[in-house]
Amino acid sequence: MIEAHDLSIRIGRRLVVEAATLACRAGEVTALTGPSGCGKTTLLQGLGLLLRPAGGRLAVDGEDATHWPERRRRAFWRERAAFIQQDYGVIDDASLAFNVALRTDLFGQPARGSLPGVREALRRVGLRRPESEPAAHLSGGEKQRLAAARALYRGADVVFADEPTASLDRGNRDRVTGLLEELAGAGAAVVIATHDERLARRCARVHEMARAG
Repeated sequence: MIEAHDLSIRIGRRLVVEAATLACRAGEVTALTGPSGCGKTTLLQGLGLLLRPAGGRLAVDGEDATHWPERRRRAFWRERAAFIQQDYGVIDDASLAFNVALRTDLFGQPARGSLPGVREALRRVGLRRPESEPAAHLSGGEKQRLAAARALYRGADVVFADEPTASLDRGNRDRVTGLLEELAGAGAAVVIATHDERLARRCARVHEMARAG
């Protein structure tokens, strides 16, 4: 579980998130909603330990993580978290398989034992392309689904998704929404920043944000 108590975050000198208090629980999807510019992405990144708080407290499974050193934060990202970024977080020159597994053997192929899992993750997000194909060949919506496949493959404890349905048509939006619910059903804490009211209505918790200040 990720908990924030009076969490504030600054970007430069500007206060972007002010005194946010919320809990993101395992087995649930939590939505961060609000108007453009209210700090949804900034709060999402703060909850994911990508940005350091300017004030307040952040806890991971009851442990104070507000001032975790870089080593602890990197271990959290590597071992427990998955991120579905608004800019997709995709390596265009790398294969679909590498983008999902983020590891290869000496010959540039998916590491031994990982290929079946990669194929299953691609199938579940509806990407029916060769796993060796470069990610540069994908459309924006397909890259969004590739990022979702990575989260599925990793089986992360916590999934942070920034506008996960923004580039998708209705069919694929429903598919990705279902996958996020599936991840939560498997025990993950799923946190999303979204403008999509239909997606927010399906979430167990909604944290409505306003502009800081």
